[in-house]
Amino acid sequence: MRDTDPGSAHHAFQISAPHRELLDQVLDRWSMDVLDALCRRPARFSELRRAIPAVTQKSLTATLRRLERNGVVERVVVSTRPVAVEYRITALGKTLRPPVEAVLGWAAAHMDEIQAARERFDEQVETVPPPVAPPPGWPAAG
Repeated sequence: MRDTDPGSAHHAFQISAPHRELLDQVLDRWSMDVLDALCRRPARFSELRRAIPAVTQKSLTATLRRLERNGVVERVVVSTRPVAVEYRITALGKTLRPPVEAVLGWAAAHMDEIQAARERFDEQVETVPPPVAPPPGWPAAG
């Protein structure tokens, strides 16, 4: 049960639609890799592609646009010849690092327990027989 008192520690865990949208966009498959690369230094699109070889051009473009829309990455035109575009993490984006590191630290500290739980679950799923259909003419469960 969640406490709705704004002063309560549990209040922070209420996830509204805007929060869920933000988390989905900032913690998705490629965003964490992009943010990690940009925390080290600004990078051009091609540098990010090399740093994250499994990402497609389309996925990287979409990820960068989402991160830019949410204010955690900025696109900067660099006045070189030819003109280039560089992506940089913003001050807001840098504030994501501590909470993400906390979650990753939690995962690292508990990975053995998590893996054991996954194995137990998978074994149970494999040993549970499939549901039996009712004999013809019997009403379906529901």
